[in-house]
Amino acid sequence: MSTQAEKIAAAIPAKFVMFSGSEDAQTSADVSNVNTFELPDPAGKAGGACTSTLLSVLNNLNGQPVTWIELLRRMRQVLKQKGFDQVPQLASSRLLDVNHQFEIVPEETRRNGGAKRAILIGINYVGQKGQLSGCHNDVLNIKDYLINKEGFAEKDMLILMDDNKNHNPTRKNIEDAFRRITQYSRANDCVFIHYSGHGGNVPDQDGDEEDGYDETLIPVDFKSAGQIIDDDILKMLVMPMPAGVNVTVLMDCCHSGTVLDLPYSINATETQMHSNSQFNMGMLDDVQTICCVGCLYLLFADMFSEFL
Repeated sequence: MSTQAEKIAAAIPAKFVMFSGSEDAQTSADVSNVNTFELPDPAGKAGGACTSTLLSVLNNLNGQPVTWIELLRRMRQVLKQKGFDQVPQLASSRLLDVNHQFEIVPEETRRNGGAKRAILIGINYVGQKGQLSGCHNDVLNIKDYLINKEGFAEKDMLILMDDNKNHNPTRKNIEDAFRRITQYSRANDCVFIHYSGHGGNVPDQDGDEEDGYDETLIPVDFKSAGQIIDDDILKMLVMPMPAGVNVTVLMDCCHSGTVLDLPYSINATETQMHSNSQFNMGMLDDVQTICCVGCLYLLFADMFSEFL
């Protein structure tokens, strides 16, 4: 009989690691002046606290190695110094040794010439109630870091912002981007996904959430198209990503702790990664059942086509 870890690895073949600006019960913060984080040539004054903090810590390290847990703790320290009480969190599809070195581009990607791709989403909700001011700047600052420090190419980045210049971050466009990145990616590739905008939660409809709520991303057209719930992100992005792909995700939004529904987590006040108490193994079984039914349908459809 397979262990729980083996079942998770079979259902989620890729390695996902997600930084989130807050736990599910917390709200994230919009920063009025990111210059206080001493970023090199920031794109603008406003920005998300989590994005600004991560970039501040990494730029101050100036290429020096740092472990996953030390990075989380330094982020927490910077946030506290700036007056924010949110606790940064790390979630993963594998039980990480958080004392190992943090990396966005792993050695196997560099050694084997794997591709480096990014999806960067920044939504200011221009002209709407709840308008934000820093999410476009977050995307531009992350883009600059990935190009200049991690060797990403601009041509391999898909940028979605409500600025009338880039792709509009509608629900359809975000979901299409998630699906397409799973189709393009191959073993030894690395992917970076950044979301800066509103996050929310809605009542859970299928009983897979311990707290009774599904966490959500809120696209620019949420009033007409609705929100993107964590269950759907699991099905369209996390589970279909091929084995051997390394994915780093930065979610700078409220209620973001489990927005990818990953099975393991740790926050900046802890010492070891552990099973996520809110992770429901039944979610993997449900999705695998759907996939199996789909495979059977295609198999029989192909068989019957021979007689037509």
